[in-house]
Amino acid sequence: MGTGGVCLSLSALLFQASQNPVLSLTCALVLAVVLVNGWTDAPNAIAAAVGAGALSFRRAALLAAACNLLGALVMTAVNASVAETLYDMADFSSSPADALPALCAALCAIVVWAAAAWRFGVPTSESHALAAGLSGAALALPGGLSNLRPGPWGRILLGLAGSLLLGWLAGAVCRRLAGRLRPSPALCRRGQIAGAAVMAFLHGAQDGQKFLGVFLLAASLAGGHTAGFAPEPGLTLLCAAVMALGTALGGRRIVDTVGRDMVRLGPAEGLAADLGGGLCLLFCTLAGLPVSTTHAKTAAILGAGAGGGVNQAVAGRIVRTWLWTFPGCGLLGFLLASLFRSSPFCGII
Repeated sequence: MGTGGVCLSLSALLFQASQNPVLSLTCALVLAVVLVNGWTDAPNAIAAAVGAGALSFRRAALLAAACNLLGALVMTAVNASVAETLYDMADFSSSPADALPALCAALCAIVVWAAAAWRFGVPTSESHALAAGLSGAALALPGGLSNLRPGPWGRILLGLAGSLLLGWLAGAVCRRLAGRLRPSPALCRRGQIAGAAVMAFLHGAQDGQKFLGVFLLAASLAGGHTAGFAPEPGLTLLCAAVMALGTALGGRRIVDTVGRDMVRLGPAEGLAADLGGGLCLLFCTLAGLPVSTTHAKTAAILGAGAGGGVNQAVAGRIVRTWLWTFPGCGLLGFLLASLFRSSPFCGII
């Protein structure tokens, strides 16, 4: 997919969906995943500000919703390379009749995984789950491992691993600087409000693109386009608006787990976590690497609180969930895709 390709408009996608029931279902599932992402993933952007008392949860959620919307619109217009990576990571064309059902299976796996993680108040990465679900579903199609493309997959793995390391280091360095400069609590609180806004903006810039890439993939698999094409503002706005709605609904349990239970943050630590997470996301987004807001921000919070009271039990529970996401969501995507392929579902196309 590139900026010089055919532009897929929202009206064109809606027309395709009206002619293809499976594409309609796929688009509905994409929107459901985007909503869940805004609901369960975006709250990580505001966890430090809420945990340190700089903002109430409701005000922080509304701020994050607005900034998510803006981030998705701006970054997709400037640099849509993250969407391109997600669009290209798996090849579903080896079995055209099974392609859309397999994509539906991947999206169902993501929704189930994210909802289960939210139920237990554990932050999980929808970016992580998206890559795992798409890969598992693609593996269920003829061709197996050959359906996974090494180039995009390398960028995904680099982004996921790099966000953990860079987030932790940036949080720790910013905490050390804050300790030397000793900003006043009032200045820290104002800085955290700005930091939460920046984090939410960058979350929209990252995740808005990822799900836009899935929309474009669905349209391609439905037969409307076979070559690369560029996102159109109407489709970008739809993704951004649904994500903002999910963020406004808020994920209070996840904010409490990350911002309060995992580590107790004072004003300086909260500011350092916001700065560290923001720097990590900004660098990776400009580099075109798909990264996890959850991983970047949680790692920055751990880095900022490394010298103090990190709750090892809560941190361990979060890390175990991260480690299980790839095999768990990938296996779920594979099993659902295999089930859908063997059912009358494929005959709808």
